[in-house]
Amino acid sequence: MYPVTSRFLDTLPQAHRVVTQVTLFRTDGEVVDLPHIGGSVQVDRGQVIRRTCTVSCPDVLLIPTSPADELAVYGARLRLARGIDYQDGSSPEMVPLGVFRLDTVDGDPALGPVTLTGKAIECIVQDDLFTAPYRATGTVSTAITELIQRSIPDADVIFAASNPTIGSRTWEAGADPWAAVQEIAAVAGAQCYTTADGSFLVAELPDLLATNPVWTVAAGEGGVYVKGTRGMTSAGVHNGVLAQGENAADGVAPVSWLATDDDTGSPTYWGGPYGRRPKVISSSTLISQSACRNAAELELRSAKAPNATGDFSSMPNPALEPGDVIRVVHPGGLRELHQVQSFTVPLSQSGDFPIATISAKGDS
Repeated sequence: MYPVTSRFLDTLPQAHRVVTQVTLFRTDGEVVDLPHIGGSVQVDRGQVIRRTCTVSCPDVLLIPTSPADELAVYGARLRLARGIDYQDGSSPEMVPLGVFRLDTVDGDPALGPVTLTGKAIECIVQDDLFTAPYRATGTVSTAITELIQRSIPDADVIFAASNPTIGSRTWEAGADPWAAVQEIAAVAGAQCYTTADGSFLVAELPDLLATNPVWTVAAGEGGVYVKGTRGMTSAGVHNGVLAQGENAADGVAPVSWLATDDDTGSPTYWGGPYGRRPKVISSSTLISQSACRNAAELELRSAKAPNATGDFSSMPNPALEPGDVIRVVHPGGLRELHQVQSFTVPLSQSGDFPIATISAKGDS
């Protein structure tokens, strides 16, 4: 979760004044604070680009009407934030919601409103397809940094994972560089994505049972719980992952690791009633058994996660992040731990805040 004060979290269930900001960074260097009348930020760790945004503005002058206007908008960026004004003379406590490439601007040129949409800046790396064969070598950190800064030279890349050496890997012209970043991150058992403040972060997916909950969504007086559902599904759920690598160019013999769900209390226990449903991943970047283990265990956490799901609505918490572990207390007292999959933050005083979760487990 984005770091906020305890006062921020304590204020969420209470009546409070919401403050939102939309800042446009034009390509000509001009920075504009945009008036806005609505919008939202959608965050989903299951998507290739985790964050997308929609902003509704009353100013029809935002619609490009000349080549100069178009040049200033194509490639522009949006920075969004939501926070609380405590109305005690202190500055509002703001939480960033993401940095986005502005992709579309449209609306009635006479009456408005104008709708702006954008994607988090991973899309800049994704769209910069290789135009010639590209070879990555070295460590996870150097290879990922070079790939990202190839497209965004001033990108801030933060590592919160191990940093093993990768096997050399060549992608052909036309390949997706963002997919290449994720393939390399898997060698460290990690994922790469942009944070709410626009930095690129390489980190492991938190383990549900080994991570303290960052927030409690509780029903009843003083709680933020609005409504919820609970379910299970086997669609797309694997209980084993075989990661394998072979790199003849580097003279590395084949290596592999099979990670399985070894929790006898899990509904997807390997060899239990669920059976054996493995997934296989392969990459020449995997040149050691430990690298295969990292990649297999990372993929397994994601592959088996959807076996238990929850969908809840609560008072909006803009500080939440995908992968966060939260405690949910249902009406009636049922307590569970859930891992956040997706949510939508409204750019308005009020608005629904649906949270989809994965990997639900009982909480004593």
